Parts: sequence; structure tokens; C-alpha cells
Amino acid sequence: MAEEPGTVYFTGTAGAGKTKLVQAFAEWFKSSGYDAVTVNLDPGSEASETASDIDIREWVRLSDVMDEYELGPNGAQVAASDLIALKVFEVKQALEELRTDYVLVDTPGQVELFAFRESSRAIVDALSGDRSAIAFLFDPNLAKTPSGFVSLLMLSATVEFRFRLPTLNLLTKTDLLAAERIEEIVAWAEEPGRLSEAVTTEAPTPDVQLSTELYRAIEALAPLTTILPTSAVDRTGLEAVYRRLQQTFGAGEDLEPSHAPAEP
Repeated sequence: MAEEPGTVYFTGTAGAGKTKLVQAFAEWFKSSGYDAVTVNLDPGSEASETASDIDIREWVRLSDVMDEYELGPNGAQVAASDLIALKVFEVKQALEELRTDYVLVDTPGQVELFAFRESSRAIVDALSGDRSAIAFLFDPNLAKTPSGFVSLLMLSATVEFRFRLPTLNLLTKTDLLAAERIEEIVAWAEEPGRLSEAVTTEAPTPDVQLSTELYRAIEALAPLTTILPTSAVDRTGLEAVYRRLQQTFGAGEDLEPSHAPAEP
């Protein structure tokens, strides 16, 4: 077991599959002989309260914020994000009581609440150690078009810029995509020429012209990186994500198993 656990924040657009991927990754850790703790930071999550090891809903619950402050769902989400920042040290204390290899953090469903609130930066600063990273999830429904893929690249780059943490781009729900489409999306990430060609040959509408300019801006700022195909359903790519995280943290490719792997 590592002296300091790796902490990974899973974020992305609503519907990208954050909660299911976090739970699938935690199960993969367990079956591989490692330990992982899951943390839910979404006060409005509809997942079972037993799904996460540490759940922010023990301290801040969206429905309670709506009632107490007479707010609608959107206003309550904003208020709740600030209230969570006030409770982050209780979350940190709960984490410190659990020895683990990895901490997998499920962030709020609305990426803007995580990426663009100062309270979120305070939360990440409080919970993060030297071994911390962001997993940005690419929803295939948006990523399967060149302009949609570019918009997700820009959002991922913005999240990385905001938090100054290493960022892994993960294509989710690959069990819903044909192998040829997955290969095409991966090629867009790894071969700038392929993405540039795809963007410029898409229908010449104003949004595609904007996508072209955004792509050029991203390419000028930093080279594109690999996108890892994943699936919470069949666990595709989870071992590859683990190995990439280990390399990102400078810890080599493998941890020492903390217990015997589960029987397949």
C-alpha cells in the first residue's frame, strides 16, 4: 500500500457516466487485490447512499439546501457547492481514517459546478496530495462528431488549467460504440492531422468554423494526448487507466497488492 494514496477526481459533462465508472473502477481495484475508497461529492446524487464509502450527503444534501434557503435546484446546487467547502475538513478527516491505495472522487454532475466555482478549488486543494489527477470523461454521444470532440477537448483543457493537475481523457460507454468509431475517436486524439481533416470536412456551418479555430488554439497551446476507451459495463480499459495513473504519479506500473485478488 502506498504511503500516500492516489486521488482521482472524475468529472465531465452531465450523463458522461461518472458515478458508474467510479464504482466500476473501485470494483476493479478490489478484484485486482488493491484497495480503493470512493467519495461522492454530489449533494444531489440519486445513487444509493451505500454506493460510496464517504458521501457528502451525510453533511450537505441538495433537498435540504432547497428547503432551508428556499432555492430551486440550480440555485441550491450553487449554494451547496459553497457549503461543501465548509465541510471539506470533515471529509478529509474521514479519509485519513481509511488506509487505501486510491481515492476515487465522484464530482457533481454539472461540470461547471466543479470547474468554475472557487469553492471547488478549495475542496480540491484540501483533499489533494502530491499524487492527484483528474479523469475527464468524454461522453460518446458528443465525442463521436469532430466538433463535439473539439468542444470536449477545450473543456478538458479548461479543467486542467483551473486545477493545475495532470488530466487523463477517458472515452466512456465504449460498449455502446462500434469498434470502428472507437478507433476513429482515439485517432483524433493521437493524430492532429486526422482531427483537423475531420473538423474541416464536417458541414461548413458557423459552429464547425468555430470548432476549427478552437482546435487550432488547443494545438498551439499543447500537443494532444491519448484518450483511453473505457466502459463501466464490461470494464474495458480500466487496467489501462490504472497503469496510466501509476505512470502519472511516477510510481511505476504496479502497486503491491494489499490483499489476494478476487476469484474471477
